[in-house]
Amino acid sequence: MSERGVSAELEIAAGVVDLVRHTAGPAAEAEVLVTRSDLALTRFANSFIHQNVSETGVAVHLRLHVDGRTATGSGSRVDAGGLAALVERTRAAARLAPPDPAWPGLTAPTPVPSGPAVDEDTAFASPDERAERVRAFVDAVEGLEAAGYCRTSYRSGAFANSAGHTAVGRAAEAAMDGIARAGDADGVARLCADRLADLDGAALGARAAAKARAAAGPVELPPGHYEVVLEPAAVADLLQNLAWYGFNGKRYAERQSFAEPGTAQFDPAVTVVDDPLHAGTLPFDLEGTPRRALPLVEGGTTGAVAYDRRGGAEAGAGSTGHGMPGSATLGPIPHNIRLLAGEGVVAGAAVAAGPVSAGVTGAEGDPDTAALVAGMRRGLLVSDFWYTRVLDPKQLVVTGLTRNGVWLVEDGVPTRAVRDFRFTESYPRALGPGRVLGLGRTAVRQPARVDGSWYEAPALRLSSWHFTGGASG
Repeated sequence: MSERGVSAELEIAAGVVDLVRHTAGPAAEAEVLVTRSDLALTRFANSFIHQNVSETGVAVHLRLHVDGRTATGSGSRVDAGGLAALVERTRAAARLAPPDPAWPGLTAPTPVPSGPAVDEDTAFASPDERAERVRAFVDAVEGLEAAGYCRTSYRSGAFANSAGHTAVGRAAEAAMDGIARAGDADGVARLCADRLADLDGAALGARAAAKARAAAGPVELPPGHYEVVLEPAAVADLLQNLAWYGFNGKRYAERQSFAEPGTAQFDPAVTVVDDPLHAGTLPFDLEGTPRRALPLVEGGTTGAVAYDRRGGAEAGAGSTGHGMPGSATLGPIPHNIRLLAGEGVVAGAAVAAGPVSAGVTGAEGDPDTAALVAGMRRGLLVSDFWYTRVLDPKQLVVTGLTRNGVWLVEDGVPTRAVRDFRFTESYPRALGPGRVLGLGRTAVRQPARVDGSWYEAPALRLSSWHFTGGASG
């Protein structure tokens, strides 16, 4: 069924290319991407499932270059009439478009990797299978209020252009994101995986509940610079903003990015790679360019930014496989970012032996986080960031809020819950030389809102993070 679907999508893409040749002439250049997306979502609140939804959609994206002018069009109809209308709309738009002397041409016939194997049980999971994970999560919170979702998704796609290049691919993903609430305190647990079987609802629920109970009775601390341990959910926000605003070739060309390739801008412990073939995503981009691992930071040194064909041609660097809808406006954005885990958990000095403080049970969500916390004399353990907004794109100064649990750490032990903070911090500066005191050994993949996107990171210990006030300030 699935392979037949990919073949049908390739047939549609090739048919649109033939239709362009027939209507616009042999000199017209066309590229066509046909994708099918199946998304199923089981949502729960107040500790019971209140919604199960599924959506299947097919999209056809056409870019046409004719008579020196370029236009794009898209549609969801794949019958003969719908495809003919798409071609005619796009031709009409091209006639009205200004000349495009920077047209980069089409992707030449190029081998495309097959990508990771697709787990069929995940791609076509039933509502009952997602509900099993929800039930396990709810049971594990042991009477606390629970809310969240379990989702499965499947994508298939086919590409064809008038230069003779074709590509096909498939991808599947499962994700769970849930909170447990104890009074006014929330705890969170998230995970994204290639297989639904790898989502353990009971383990995630137990973690969320433990963190919620540990977050009860928070105290208020003064703003200032604190050493921090950031759990993987918080680190994912760093990676997303670094990708959108820093490793974006359009922003780099416009001098709006902090990135300086060849410069040691980060701590030597930091290695960041955009790695689409590491997990489920299509192995080619909107322009048919094969996707591959792109080292963005290696041992602290910025190595590259992402390009689509147009930006890569202008920079003399070529495409990195990051053509995407909207890249002409937003720029090409890496969407599959990994902060590679450390070989050793703690790089900084250990806490000196002394009286052991009474700890808060359950604050650390995993052994890596506990090991990083154990090396901290005084600082904060942060579970999650949210509502982050960029204040200064060039320096990537970001403001946002903590949520789902913050704890004061004293002599390597979380001693009390802390009220949420607002922070204002330059993400590159926070990860700069000498500022990373430790990385966890195990990276955890976090689900993202954009289809096919994910961020994978271990827990991270940093020497300083600037908290500017309470969450309401």
